[in-house]
Amino acid sequence: MNEARPGDRAAALIDPLTEIVIRAGAAILAVDRSAMKVDGKTDGSPVTEADLTADRIIAEGLATVAPDIPSLSEERAAQTPLPYTESFFLIDPLDGTKEFVAGRDEFTVNLALVTEGAPLLGIVSAPALGLIWRGIVGRGAERLTLGTGKPQIEPIRTRTCPPRGQPWMVAVSRLHGDARTEAFIAARPGAVRRELGSAVKFGRVAEGAVDIYPRLSPTSEWDVAAGHAVVTAAGGRITDSSGAALVFGSGRNGFLVPEFIAWGDPKAI
Repeated sequence: MNEARPGDRAAALIDPLTEIVIRAGAAILAVDRSAMKVDGKTDGSPVTEADLTADRIIAEGLATVAPDIPSLSEERAAQTPLPYTESFFLIDPLDGTKEFVAGRDEFTVNLALVTEGAPLLGIVSAPALGLIWRGIVGRGAERLTLGTGKPQIEPIRTRTCPPRGQPWMVAVSRLHGDARTEAFIAARPGAVRRELGSAVKFGRVAEGAVDIYPRLSPTSEWDVAAGHAVVTAAGGRITDSSGAALVFGSGRNGFLVPEFIAWGDPKAI
């Protein structure tokens, strides 16, 4: 990748990358959830034929549109040489597999382009909802609504934090709660929790539907990177609990992100 103008390369790639993500989402929706086989990974998380099919479609697509950029996928992480010091794709072909297996619609396909440790481009697709959130840092973010014709595309922005005395709208995981996150939310009296699955939470922050998404327990880089780029492109910021930036691609701690907070308002605390 030409690192002198990474934003220009990202802008040229975002439409073909979106098409790849749409194809992966369609393949996921074509899987019969009532009959599919569900296997367990070594960490106890589930993997299905939908995860593997989506991963194959994305890998083949990336090899065609950007063969010079390496990729790191959840389903192929063990095969990845580390660290990445320049640009690479970071992929979760099916984020929210537990939601998918349970028959719910809040699962996503996540694809990010990371440059020098920071997500530059992100695409978060919720195929069962017919929605895609995408963005390039420094160039804005969009929400695509899919239908039978061309997608409806509208620009999106995060919103400013509520005035003093008004409640925060907080995105929380339906399946992954933890004491530190609950304490963080409790420090904002009157906060309204909105339970959501997968990286849909990042999309709702990016479009201004919720104010903040805290996750103060470990998750994986491929769960975060695409949403990180979308929220940042939409005007928000992603930090750890001390306000420091996240770094992707080093391979530390098994690709874990120890904690993060997605702030819709970059001035919020």
